[in-house]
Amino acid sequence: MDYQFLITKFYTAFQNRDWQTMNRCYHPQATFSDPAFRQLTGKEVQAMWHMLCLNARDFTLTFSEVQVNKDSGNCHWQASYSFSKTGRKVHNKINAYFTFKEGQIYHHQDSFDLWRWSRMALGLPGVLLGWTPFLQNKIHATARHSLTKFINEHPEYQ
Repeated sequence: MDYQFLITKFYTAFQNRDWQTMNRCYHPQATFSDPAFRQLTGKEVQAMWHMLCLNARDFTLTFSEVQVNKDSGNCHWQASYSFSKTGRKVHNKINAYFTFKEGQIYHHQDSFDLWRWSRMALGLPGVLLGWTPFLQNKIHATARHSLTKFINEHPEYQ
């Protein structure tokens, strides 16, 4: 399997907010983790991308530095968008790490500076408290709550 093509296909679909194609890139038992959503599994991963694509406002994405080997890969991507809860503009810089199984993404971990993100997305509260476990846990809880609500409204993910 050409995993460089798989990563390119995934992020090209994300640029177009094509969550169906993105979801087909994932193994049914895939896992995803990032500083906001932390540990997602299986259909939660697919539901997250579906939700993010539907909620994306003023969204642009670029990706680069795609590197792969036999069973893993990584790339750098950047997303600019208006954060739905505040309307504030965010330009997030993310490093993505992948492992593959049976021609699909099996584990996907995104790494970014949550304090930097919170400063852009939340403004003054993010500047003052974005580095604290309290606000970072609140960001995670809010993301998890939004995802749970989305899953409850979309039976294909239950």
